[in-house]
Amino acid sequence: MIDDERPAEDDRGFFRVLIGDGRPLITLTGLCLALSGAFAIFQSATGHFLPHDISFLRMSAEELCGINECRIVHFMFHDRVSFGGSLIAIAALYLWLAAFPLAAGEAWAWWALAASGLTGFGSFLTYLGYGYLDTWHGAATLCLLPCFAGGLRLSRRLVTEHAGETGREVSLRSFPWLAPEPRWFSTAGFGRLALAATAVGMIGGGLTIQTIGMTQVFVETDLVYMGLSRQTLAAINPQLIPLIAHDRAGFGGGVATAGLLFLASVWCAPMTRSLWQALMTAGLVGWMTAIGVHPAIGYNDAWHLAPAVGGASLFLLGMLCAWDGLGSSARDADLTPEPRTYS
Repeated sequence: MIDDERPAEDDRGFFRVLIGDGRPLITLTGLCLALSGAFAIFQSATGHFLPHDISFLRMSAEELCGINECRIVHFMFHDRVSFGGSLIAIAALYLWLAAFPLAAGEAWAWWALAASGLTGFGSFLTYLGYGYLDTWHGAATLCLLPCFAGGLRLSRRLVTEHAGETGREVSLRSFPWLAPEPRWFSTAGFGRLALAATAVGMIGGGLTIQTIGMTQVFVETDLVYMGLSRQTLAAINPQLIPLIAHDRAGFGGGVATAGLLFLASVWCAPMTRSLWQALMTAGLVGWMTAIGVHPAIGYNDAWHLAPAVGGASLFLLGMLCAWDGLGSSARDADLTPEPRTYS
């Protein structure tokens, strides 16, 4: 007997399936940020400027490197390497948020992503403070912003449906003051406090760097390292300080955004294996680039490095305590959200 039954036609749209519940767009944003960060580190390590940098300065990195033992170029690259590290840190946390708490419909994860979008993409507007409109940066922002915004718009449904199932709110009032575990007076509780303090320091440090980038641009140790005054730098090339200011403000915005995501994740989510791994990835890349680039270029001022070294030390202490607080079951089997179906 011949079976004439045929499978029903799949009438779903190609793009609708690809973007799904919006999380693939958040994931794509994270991957693009990671690639951008890696490219910034690679290009700085190879000692080259971007074409639009050369067009703006009307000088190549090689020409500028001939002044004062290449310290101006090295200083610029130290900002760019640190910025690249902050982008990779943001990317790691975006990927974790999309794969775990947002998939489970946690409203705090959606709000954390939305807030990070305001601080991260909004940092592009800092150019108003120093007058250099980076067209490449602007084009990248315009391309990536719709992807991120679309992901937020579509994933909002995850939050509202989960709220309907659990009776929770989806407004900012749904942001938990604290995840239920661990207890404060425990190793894991101390680890959470240390990690939260690290995140607060990142936010404060990032905003400080961003403000300096938009205003005075340099701190005293920067000028001592380069061996040049602000007036001399302006005399060498009047476009030089606006370009450096752009790099500094962008780096500060990246650090502040990473700190915000870090704080939300540590404060609102239980410490699971996946969160620990995401935090460790973000922290190691961020701190290693921010600190490691200094000895590489000979910028070893202890006062300048103290905040970064202190933050990294507190981060590692917090991560060790958080790991010690994880039970063997949490290490071996993560709290992965149950699958949910959306049309």
